[in-house]
Amino acid sequence: MSFEQNIQLDDGEIRLHFTAKEVDLSKNGWGTNYNYDIKIKDNCVGRCELRLGSGATIDLIGHVGYLVHLPYRGHHYAAKACLLLFKQAKAFGIMGVLLTCNTDNIASFRTCELLGASFIGTKEVPVDHELYLRGDREKALFIKRLD
Repeated sequence: MSFEQNIQLDDGEIRLHFTAKEVDLSKNGWGTNYNYDIKIKDNCVGRCELRLGSGATIDLIGHVGYLVHLPYRGHHYAAKACLLLFKQAKAFGIMGVLLTCNTDNIASFRTCELLGASFIGTKEVPVDHELYLRGDREKALFIKRLD
C-alpha cells in the first residue's frame, strides 16, 4: 500500500477516499495531485485534491481544490475536506497551503475564511492561460499556515 493510501483522512462525519495520483511536471504545470472522493458512509458527496508543486499554475489554482455536488452543499463539506487535506499536506512536510477561488465565488471565499486562511490579495488570470479559456478572470488568494 502506498503512502498516500495509508493516511487516515476521516473526521467521523466525512472521509476522503484516495482515487488517483496524477503528475504534471511541466514548467508551469499542475504539479503532483492527490485526488480524493469526499464520502459520507458510501455516498460520494464531492471530490477534492491536494496539489504539490509551485509555479504559475499553482499560483492561480492553489494547493487545494474541491467540489461538492449540488445536493450536498451548505453543510461545510468543502471546509471539512480541506481540514483533512491539511493533515495530508503536513504529512508531506508542507507548512503553508495556498488556497484560491474565483473572486465571484462567494461560497468558496467563505470556505477559505472558515478555514482560518488569511486573504493575501487577488491575481488576474493571464489571457493565454487555460483557466482564462475556461472563463476564470481573477483569483482571490489565501494562505493557511499549518504549524
